[in-house]
Amino acid sequence: MELYTPVLALAALAAGFAIFSIAVSAFTGPARANRAKLDSYECGIEPTPQPVGGGRFPVRYYITAMMFIIFDIEIVFLYPIAVAFDQMALFGLIEMVLFIIPVFVAYTYVWKRGGLEWD
Repeated sequence: MELYTPVLALAALAAGFAIFSIAVSAFTGPARANRAKLDSYECGIEPTPQPVGGGRFPVRYYITAMMFIIFDIEIVFLYPIAVAFDQMALFGLIEMVLFIIPVFVAYTYVWKRGGLEWD
């Protein structure tokens, strides 16, 4: 149990800080509600009406975000391979190539579709 005491103390400290922060912000924060804040679109700009059947929505931001996440995950998995590359030799090279190929195929697909072009 002695090994877990610092972990439990840190967890209690983090939980106490979270509860304290929420309580203080509830008491000290502004409570002035207006029509713009109560609206579902909270930036203060009046939302534009959508067509009855729904309109086209640009998804370039989401594609860019997903590509960023994919490349981050790729780096997380490639870093250990790069560190232990000497011990893995040919097996490590084959695994790295098999891991990188689908990522480059997805990148090429997005590039050909114009997902990287900003107007």
